[in-house]
Amino acid sequence: MHSILIIEDDKRVADLLRAGLEENGYRTTVAYDGAMGLRLFRTGEYHLVLSDVVLPKMDGFELCKEIRQINADVPVLMLTALGSTDDKLDGFDAGADDYMVKPFDFRELTARVRTLLRRKPHAPEKEPEELTYADLRIDLKRKEVSRNGTQIKLSPKEYNLLVYMTENAERVVSRAEIAEKVWNTHFDTGTNFIDVYINYLRKKIDRDFGVKLIHTRPGVGFILTDRP
Repeated sequence: MHSILIIEDDKRVADLLRAGLEENGYRTTVAYDGAMGLRLFRTGEYHLVLSDVVLPKMDGFELCKEIRQINADVPVLMLTALGSTDDKLDGFDAGADDYMVKPFDFRELTARVRTLLRRKPHAPEKEPEELTYADLRIDLKRKEVSRNGTQIKLSPKEYNLLVYMTENAERVVSRAEIAEKVWNTHFDTGTNFIDVYINYLRKKIDRDFGVKLIHTRPGVGFILTDRP
């Protein structure tokens, strides 16, 4: 059974929320001010927090920030009579997952609660330690490059360009995309600096090997592939 912490200073509204959620199969705990809500959250285990914004002792925005310091994943649904765009942005900036303006349809509330409870916390993606394509290997921790076991020395920009092309292997990347993603700049069609670096890379990556990996697609861009 999911446990929901309700933080609402209006006892009538709090009682309605408690009764309605318990009828839908949830276990509930009620706090009538922000400080009490934070104490309960610290000492209990809750799957979702349902909080008003205008609360005694600690408002809902500050409460949400404190909750986020304790648990970054628990869903927080804010309920308030404040309905302006700025108010909603303040709620989301504080860490809320959803925002409903009073008065609301209880069926919509329960639908949003179900949606939030179905969400799984996002596990941080583990950074890869290496990239490989054909006989090309890039050690991302040591920033070392090799082909078929032969070490290849690259400048920092050559390395970054190769990493980006390898991450996007088998896909044509345009000069404008390379300029933005590798150089953090906009491509000036009056210059050929990207073509120059592609040529530098070709000499080091392809010249001494039978299978060429870096190919030009005229009028489109470049692609890293072991197919001509």
